[in-house]
Amino acid sequence: MIKACMTLFFLQAFFLSGLMQLALGQEPGPAAAPPMSNDGKAVDQGVAYVLMFLALLLTYLIH
Repeated sequence: MIKACMTLFFLQAFFLSGLMQLALGQEPGPAAAPPMSNDGKAVDQGVAYVLMFLALLLTYLIH
């Protein structure tokens, strides 16, 4: 009985020590980047895509 309790104790200690090493091995990642500001480039690109789509649609309808 005592041998079984000791074996169980050492198995638990072995597995828990492995889990503690995993937890200690993780470091916090880098800080989050600041939010991107809108410099107007995305808006201009969106307008360009809409105009190209309209030109494609108009060309398709004409032919």
